[in-house]
Amino acid sequence: MKVSEFRPRSRFANAGYTLFEIMLVLGIIAVLVGSAIYMLVGNIDVAKEQRVSSDIEAITMQLKTYEMLNYRMPTTEQGLEALVTQPTTEPRPRRWKQLMKSVPLDPWGAEYVYRNPGKGGGGFDLYSLGPDGKESDDDSGKD
Repeated sequence: MKVSEFRPRSRFANAGYTLFEIMLVLGIIAVLVGSAIYMLVGNIDVAKEQRVSSDIEAITMQLKTYEMLNYRMPTTEQGLEALVTQPTTEPRPRRWKQLMKSVPLDPWGAEYVYRNPGKGGGGFDLYSLGPDGKESDDDSGKD
């Protein structure tokens, strides 16, 4: 009788991951991704507020340039559109120049509010209505 050679199985023959281990790792990844998204939600609001501030600064600079060229700011009726197209209503600017390609919208997709003269009596008001889109005390860019 011939004795067959006995070979022990390799210790790696049964190696692998169980379904439980794979599901555990996927669960941990899901929790980490979910918490990262939750933490970033607040940063989006901060970024929108920062954009409102920089838009207001840019528009204000163009309004001051308009005033230097024409000796007055656009009226409330002419609005910010006076920076893009020449106003046809009185007072018509003498030395009009296109200062912006288009009037930017706020981060929530609405137009910025422009009033001249402002509510305080002097100067002008320029602000965003914010995420609610309604006139209130929490509007962005309002002093």
